[in-house]
Amino acid sequence: MFQTIRMTTAAAVAGIALSGPALAQTEMNFALDWRFEGPAAPYFAAVDNGHFAEEGLEVEISPGQGSLDAIPKVATGAFPVGFADMASLVKFLDQNPGAPVTGVMMMYDRPAFAVIGRVSRGIETPEDLEGSVLGAPPPDGAWAQFPAFAAANDLDMDSITVESVGFPTRAPMLAEGEVDAITGFSFTSFLNVARLGVPEEDISTILMAEHGLELYGNVIIVNTDFAAENPEAVTGFLRAVARGLQDVVDDPEAGIESLVARNPALDNELELRRLNLALRDNILTDWVLENGLGNIDPARLERSLDQIAMGYEFQRDPDPALYFTDAYLPTDGSLMISR
Repeated sequence: MFQTIRMTTAAAVAGIALSGPALAQTEMNFALDWRFEGPAAPYFAAVDNGHFAEEGLEVEISPGQGSLDAIPKVATGAFPVGFADMASLVKFLDQNPGAPVTGVMMMYDRPAFAVIGRVSRGIETPEDLEGSVLGAPPPDGAWAQFPAFAAANDLDMDSITVESVGFPTRAPMLAEGEVDAITGFSFTSFLNVARLGVPEEDISTILMAEHGLELYGNVIIVNTDFAAENPEAVTGFLRAVARGLQDVVDDPEAGIESLVARNPALDNELELRRLNLALRDNILTDWVLENGLGNIDPARLERSLDQIAMGYEFQRDPDPALYFTDAYLPTDGSLMISR
């Protein structure tokens, strides 16, 4: 059972006590998008290695229930910071103008949106989807981006039979051959299908970002009222996350140990693979390794808004300045991640 975990460790607190008089710590509850799984390891490493404590922060991490889950939590002030899908944030702000929430640190420079198919059923490239049966949960983030992906690859949507499926049933349906492919997150759906006994050589992962999708992935979001009142705390939080990520890049097994300590029911090997897939495909892109973690390319953001509009009707003209700011990113070099 997943629980909210109090993240200040005894060792970190002791380190602060030894360094001088006790200082009041700023509480920053952090809302994840999903359960405690491999890609969340950097946040737990930041706790266990004392990075949050070094910034004077007391961080509590809570699991989520999907890419939309953290956004209203942060917008209402229930959580000062959270983790959410960038496209979902754009749509939320379009539907809730003036909501006090924005992106402050891009974590998934390349989104995990993917189509997972069976090679034995002829699915290896985007073009192979024409004439196939695609299983897609209606609330799925990857399915929401499928129109833009289809347009980028000149796919005939009318030739694809789309079957509405549930989140728990999509992987079993692909494994049983009831559909030819499914939409999902690359590092989740691929492993779920493999665990059901499908040989990995029979599983194709079509990452939408490698086939024309310009969208960004998951971003750390902040309540803008909180950020205006606590700018140093927000910057400290982001610096601690970057250091936690570097720790996990240097020693992914230790990062998974931090994760599994919060939920012993997890499969260490499975979550290590999930973490490594996310690091390889979504986080440590060439752009990030060259430019540093967390920032964005404004021109790409503009193009991504055009792609979002292919499957979503904006109620007002989109304004990139509403969705992301680099004002709180640390400038001390801590965002440069080495692999």
